[in-house]
Amino acid sequence: MPANPNDLFGPVSPDGPPLRGPRPLADRLRPAVLADVVGQAHLLGPEGTLTRMLSRGSLASLILWGPPGVGKTTIARLIAAQAGLNFVQLSAVFSGVADLKKAFDEATRKRRTGEGTLLFVDEIHRFNRAQQDGFLPVVEEGTIVLIGATTENPSFALNGALLSRCQVLVLRRLDDPALDLLLDRTEAELGRALPLVPDARIALRAMADGDGRYLLNMAEQIAALPDTEPPLDPGALSELLARRAALYDKDREEHYNLISALHKSLRGSDPDAALYWFARMLTGGEDPRYIARRLVRFAAEDIGMADPQALIQALAGWETYERLGSPEGELALAQVVIYLGTAPKSNAIYTALSAARAAAKATGSLMPPAHILNAPTKLMKTLGYGAGYQYDHGTEDAFSGHNYFPDGMNREQFYRPKDRGFEREIGKRLDYWDKLRQAR
Repeated sequence: MPANPNDLFGPVSPDGPPLRGPRPLADRLRPAVLADVVGQAHLLGPEGTLTRMLSRGSLASLILWGPPGVGKTTIARLIAAQAGLNFVQLSAVFSGVADLKKAFDEATRKRRTGEGTLLFVDEIHRFNRAQQDGFLPVVEEGTIVLIGATTENPSFALNGALLSRCQVLVLRRLDDPALDLLLDRTEAELGRALPLVPDARIALRAMADGDGRYLLNMAEQIAALPDTEPPLDPGALSELLARRAALYDKDREEHYNLISALHKSLRGSDPDAALYWFARMLTGGEDPRYIARRLVRFAAEDIGMADPQALIQALAGWETYERLGSPEGELALAQVVIYLGTAPKSNAIYTALSAARAAAKATGSLMPPAHILNAPTKLMKTLGYGAGYQYDHGTEDAFSGHNYFPDGMNREQFYRPKDRGFEREIGKRLDYWDKLRQAR
């Protein structure tokens, strides 16, 4: 038991009883100075961005972007203390225009008496465009120093005007050394070790998934176990604690991050990494049909004719999932992931279509050459439609060597097969036909 009861409870009222109940462990271990914040050395270390900013006395308005439980609120509070500013906190979830106006008016009043205000807005991305625009004049005039916290990509979640007036600082998810340091501080606060075998301590860090607040909340549950209980192994730990759901939101940035990771792992011919990201998406609740569509796209975009079976395999996997559903149908999609990851890669079709589109736009409405036009009427025959056309199947090697590009346009090569997979054979065919074309 700490000597000071305020270490466990809130402030004591003049009449004696505490004003609040017991303080959570996460609150009791909240850092008192910026140097005690863990896992953000790139911002708070000796050469960190915030360290240098504060040492110069040039504190700018900031957007703190990072996952939950990495210290955004704590950092904002400690910045205010170190910079000698009044700290005002709002949550965009519970606040509206009236709350903002009240905060701005109070900051204006304090400014007249020489006091500065740091306004911390949690979940700032929840404010709409008009509300975000409301910050612009008070930030520009220096009435407040704004620190906004967000778990969303500021490029998408915040107005460009507001972003241009703030510096975005990225906070990192806590790694194992940072999480382990929090557990050490927990045990020092409790005055005893947590009842965990070494493997269970490792499992506890994994369950936290980089969220320090969540780790401390779990540690508090473990610390509440009776002293007579044996140390927990990983199995007993899982039974005691509900495993944290993976950070994944199908409508937000993480959705696009993970599908990008899957796509690029496949392109890099790493089926194991691709399976991992595939599993991450399924675990996060992604619709397997969305993944199936992306796999079909990948087969056409990144494999193409290097392995024509890839597109067939992707479509077959999608159809199998539609027939079986989850979880059995997910095996078919996993098979597609492995097939695509191990197939030869080529973007030749993608680049060929892009080049052909560019040429089509540049050449406008050029007509096909007359000799490859059908002539169903006498007039059309008189105009030369179909004149001189050679039926390819009636020629030697079933190849006439005709020019099929419009008159007035030079022949171009859009499709350039790669020298791998089935496209190696296609390249040989194209070279053969090119030699015949030049000979004729």
